[in-house]
Parts: sequence; C-alpha cells; structure tokens
Amino acid sequence: MASRDENMKRTDRVLRISQLDALELNKALEQLVWSQFTQCFHGFKPGLLARFEPEVKAFLWLFLWRFTIYSKNATVGQSVLNIQYKNDFSPNLRYQPLSKNQKLWYAVCTIGGKWLEERCYDLFRNRHVASFRKAKQCVNLVVGLLKLGRLINFLIFLQRGKFATLTERLLGIRSVFCRPQNVREVGFEYMNRELLWHSFAEFLIFLLPLVSIQKLKAKLSSWCIPLTRAPSSDSTLATSGRQCSLCGEWPTMPHTIGCEHVFCYYCVKSSFLFDASFACPKCGTEVHSLQPLKSGIEMTEVNAL
Repeated sequence: MASRDENMKRTDRVLRISQLDALELNKALEQLVWSQFTQCFHGFKPGLLARFEPEVKAFLWLFLWRFTIYSKNATVGQSVLNIQYKNDFSPNLRYQPLSKNQKLWYAVCTIGGKWLEERCYDLFRNRHVASFRKAKQCVNLVVGLLKLGRLINFLIFLQRGKFATLTERLLGIRSVFCRPQNVREVGFEYMNRELLWHSFAEFLIFLLPLVSIQKLKAKLSSWCIPLTRAPSSDSTLATSGRQCSLCGEWPTMPHTIGCEHVFCYYCVKSSFLFDASFACPKCGTEVHSLQPLKSGIEMTEVNAL
C-alpha cells in the first residue's frame, strides 16, 4: 500500500520546467489575444482604447478565466502540457478539484491585482498633491512587498518544486498531471547526431573565414592543369593578353604581376587588396609587382585581331 501511494505521488509530481513552461504559454496567449483584439480597432481613432485599457484587459482575462480555470481547473498552458490544478488543502490523497472560493479568489488575485496595479499607476502618474504622494508611497510599499514575496516564493519553488506563483501558495492550489505519466526511455542516438552536426557546423563557421578561396583555387588549378613556367617575354604576353585571367573579358588597363598572364587593373588590384597573399589563379605566381602592360604589346595584339 505504501509503495502504491509513493508511486501515485511520483506520477502526480510535475516538473519545475513544465510549470514554468505553462506560465510562459499563458503569457504568450494573453499577448496574442490582446494583439488580435487591438487589431479590430485599427481603423478607428488612435488612442480610443487607451482610456479604458485596464478595464478591457480585465474583461478579456475574466473571459479566459471563465472557460479555463473556472470550468476546467487548468489554464490554457497547463492543458497543453497535460497539467491541471488540485486542491492542496484537501486531506484526501486522490485528486480533488478546486473549490468555488479558490477559483474566485484566484480571479481576484490575478485579474484584479493586475487591474488595480495599472489603475493606480494611471491615477498617481499626473498627481502632485501631498495626499496623493503619501498614497503613492503606500502603494509602492505594498507593491515592493509583493515582489519580495514573489521572489522568496520562487526560490522556495526552485528548491521544493511546488507552487510556482505566490497566488498558488496562498490559495493552496498545486499543479498535478491530468493523467499518470509513464516513464519514457530517452534515445540519445538522435541527440548525439544533432550535437555532432552542430559541433561540425560551428567548426566550419570558424574555419571558413581563415581560408583563402582564391589561393585554394589557384593551388587546385596548378595541380590539375600542370603548366610549364617559361620566362615571360613580349611574345608570350601578347599571346595570353587576349583576356583577363580573373574575369575572362578583354583586359581593361592590362597589368601583369610578374608572370605570363594579364589582368584588368581593377580585377587584380581589388583581389590584392582583399588578400595580401593573392596569387595568379592559373599558374600560382604570387604578386611581386603590379606593372602595366607595354603599349607596344597591346597594339601588336590589337593588330593581330
């Protein structure tokens, strides 16, 4: 019997991350509902809802509360994660739904608290009377104490795993699973594959900026197409000066870098500025000096064409 009760408690225990995920889903739903609602008044006068914004929000959250907590004992985020609220004040070990008073007080603490905070902020924002200053100080003190209580409750929640919010602790409502959870066997083969791929991708992202693509292409081309390097002469330059070795077009302002190939001035200059160790993509000769092609050779080539 004791082992059965222990198993029941173990299956009903909700992970901390699941409770926090449910809270985040609730916040995302509230933002989505509010954005969809404000889009309905997009064509109206600007600032139409600004005056009554706290009341409109309270009405929308009350509408959500009516069809979630009041009727199903669970928020939308909890329903997605197979979680619901349980009356923790009940001495019975079996599941006990929330009482009507707990549901009403939950609405007062969450919806009413948000509405009161926004209204007090709007009330004291433009008031400078001495009486309002004292009231504002009292309200700020209460808000500060509530935030301190939420912080202490969160630290206790991280230690014990129960009552993610201060409202849940005060009202005695605890998150439990709707259906018993089976123990899952986690296969780490897929995770290992993903981790290996991500590590390899990060290594490539780190390595690729350090590799000179042009120099690598020159090396590969020199290996695949072996060239006999003869000393550069006027006739050789005239033969190879029909096209730029980089862009493949007729060379504009033809220049050489110390080998038998000809380049456009802008092509070779930009490549050399981009990579100080730039080499000829056809023969692999590094840049020694950038020299313009002799005019006599250029005219000979033009006449030959």
